[in-house]
Amino acid sequence: MSVTPSNPKPISPLRARMVEDMTVRNFGAATQREYIRAVKKLACFLGSRSPDTATAEELRAFQLHLTKTGANPPTMNATVTALRFFFKTTLDQPETTRHLVFVHEPRKLPRVLSPEEVLRLLEAAPNAKYKAALSVAYGAGLRAMEVVSLKVSDIDSQRMVIRVEQGKGRKDRFAMLSPQLLDLLRDWYRIARPRIYLFPGRDKIGPMTTRQLNRICHMAAELARLPRWVSPHTLRHSFATHLLEQNIDVRVIQVLLGHSKLETTARYTQVAANIIRQVMSPLDKLTPLRPKDVKPE
Repeated sequence: MSVTPSNPKPISPLRARMVEDMTVRNFGAATQREYIRAVKKLACFLGSRSPDTATAEELRAFQLHLTKTGANPPTMNATVTALRFFFKTTLDQPETTRHLVFVHEPRKLPRVLSPEEVLRLLEAAPNAKYKAALSVAYGAGLRAMEVVSLKVSDIDSQRMVIRVEQGKGRKDRFAMLSPQLLDLLRDWYRIARPRIYLFPGRDKIGPMTTRQLNRICHMAAELARLPRWVSPHTLRHSFATHLLEQNIDVRVIQVLLGHSKLETTARYTQVAANIIRQVMSPLDKLTPLRPKDVKPE
């Protein structure tokens, strides 16, 4: 048994080896937790046996079990990815996962708010801290994790940009900082004087959690009489859609959002109502179709 700095409890040699395999490949902490969670689920399915004793047929039965218990496609695919890593890399048994398959994920259109609805949501925020945090999600198009991870030093009022460190995919980028958002952040700074993190948590030292931001967003949505599906990520979707409706080049929006693929950003064109309305239907170029007068019998 061994002990890791982040986990004072002893862990098995098998888990320690898997953690080492992930660490040497520079996997993020969240990814490591997700992979370990998947292996734990397999161990629970096997009962008292160690997960490294699972056979190919047992892995097939495990995936069937996940399907029957209602696991959604993203969860299923994340589990398959984790188990393939565990058996191929840590155990050097790639053949064991030959029956594991990825599940097709239906591509759903992002749900967005109108500018008027976004304003209602921000005005319903309970205090200056949460109004500023939600405004960053919408005004700069940041993910929830990127919002709560912001430090005071990340706000560059000279260049009017926000530095996003180690966003999704562990990539750095710059996001836009609008004058109105800067005013909101300055108001919040004058009130709280945060030292390191722009939006500190309850201990006033570490950052606010994404769970806390989500909870506040749902609370504000309820007060603003908005749908229950509204979340901080809805504000990011709305940011991209509203920029498209202002005829901002989709490649610029791709950079602002930190997307690796243009096709990921291009899907917002499917929900940008102004763009859809501006397109002339080929029917409108035909001779006007008028119903023939029907003479009464």
